[in-house]
Amino acid sequence: MMFTLIVVGTLVAGLGSVWIAALLASALLSRFTQHLLSLAAGALLATAFMRLLPEAFEQAAQDSISAQALFAVLLVGVVFFFLLDKAELWHHGHEHHHEQVHADDHGHAHVHAHTDHAHTHAHRGGGWAVLLGDSVHAFGDGILIAAAFLADAHLGLAAALAVMTHEVPHHVGDLVVLRQMLVQPRGALLRLSLAGAVTTLGGIVGYAVVGALQGYLPFFLVVAASSFIYVALADLIPQLQKRLTPRQTLAQVLWLLAGMGVVALIGVWVQH
Repeated sequence: MMFTLIVVGTLVAGLGSVWIAALLASALLSRFTQHLLSLAAGALLATAFMRLLPEAFEQAAQDSISAQALFAVLLVGVVFFFLLDKAELWHHGHEHHHEQVHADDHGHAHVHAHTDHAHTHAHRGGGWAVLLGDSVHAFGDGILIAAAFLADAHLGLAAALAVMTHEVPHHVGDLVVLRQMLVQPRGALLRLSLAGAVTTLGGIVGYAVVGALQGYLPFFLVVAASSFIYVALADLIPQLQKRLTPRQTLAQVLWLLAGMGVVALIGVWVQH
């Protein structure tokens, strides 16, 4: 049963985020992309601080693991994901999002690719570098989602939804850039879907590895939390820190709170 939940959860996070991104890449729905950045940041932070870390500390207390050890892993985890980011393996190709997704005077987000930037990347590998970065990231996400499911099914659901929300806006930008790079633009969605499906592969590996190391589950949960915290603070929130009108700022805050509210509602559901 748990294996099935992990497979379904990772498919929702991996493939679901790609297909939702394909819908959002259309001109009709592109205005929601900017809001998703705020929603994702709220969901990631709430999942880390309200769900993953409390669960990790509760299980650590039962296994006589010190709080200092967990905080040390949290610190090392943040530094580790920073180094992966520097190596362009955790968010490779996402730097173009800072310019691709922006709000106009009416608060509507528009997504576009810089042609010169896209062609430069095309000469460097035809989009395979972007797909490699997405695949590595997806594999890591799958392992972290599996760890959350093995701790608690509802916690796994919260982690899967948090991953999906933060991957959607990135995949929107990836689709735009890949369509600029590839000779056959229609193949962009298929290739990005294959990269997203690696999330399930990571989930299967995570099910085997984390399951065999059940005593270290609190540490896996802390690593997952460090990933979510790093993505929210280093990747998403900086994209939101720009001068906006009061109305646009209010919308950002409301979407941020909405992301936190979704995670809180999952917590209430768990209690019942």
